[in-house]
Amino acid sequence: MEPRDPQEQFVHLVRLGWDLRGLGLGTSLVLPQTGQPILEVMSENETRVRITAVHRARGWVFVWRPWWARMWRPGEAICADADNAADVIVSAAIA
Repeated sequence: MEPRDPQEQFVHLVRLGWDLRGLGLGTSLVLPQTGQPILEVMSENETRVRITAVHRARGWVFVWRPWWARMWRPGEAICADADNAADVIVSAAIA
């Protein structure tokens, strides 16, 4: 799925990265030459999660999966505008 607005996608990922940093996690924004940007999050126990922002029918959402997952699993998404998006991602994917 191609993002509707690449700059808006970038802004969502940067904002999430900043929020995760505030929770004590290291993040890296990966901007590949081709493909979509990805926010990589590394926890203290070396769990690495890749997060992307995608535009769906009702707006932007963050979707994540661990580095080893090959398929998206249901329920691994949260609205990008949610105030608690970073907290949900930490508890669901990193903790």
